[in-house]
Amino acid sequence: MSATGGPAELLLLDTNVLIHLARADEVGKWVAENYRLEERAERPLLCTVVEAEIRALASYRKWGARKLEELGKLLDECVRVEVDRPAVIDSYVELYSFARSTGRAIWQKNQNDLWLAATARATDAILLTQDADFDFLHPEQIQVELVPSEAP
Repeated sequence: MSATGGPAELLLLDTNVLIHLARADEVGKWVAENYRLEERAERPLLCTVVEAEIRALASYRKWGARKLEELGKLLDECVRVEVDRPAVIDSYVELYSFARSTGRAIWQKNQNDLWLAATARATDAILLTQDADFDFLHPEQIQVELVPSEAP
């Protein structure tokens, strides 16, 4: 899939992509335009782990009331996917086992990424991210699209 992926494809947003969308910076505008976020019948998906990450980051960085309100609106536009869903848990188990079988250590810092990958797998969504953290997974396990760090 390309950055102009079809409107029927589900998109799952990583924290780094949400930050750009919340800032409405050039990368955020590029994502919104190229993935046609306003035009899509299916709203972007939001893993609850990612929601916790971005809210924690906003608190730590002491975002002001206006920026927090904009973040709330952005999050409300997404469809939340709870990580306690059986399909997400089953996907987590499979991806964890795969990672360990290939010699990849799953440290505490990798847990959130693994939950995000499991959510993408369980929902058959395309994960939009700026991280290479998911490179070890095969395309048949999850679909990943890298968002550029600068708007093209």
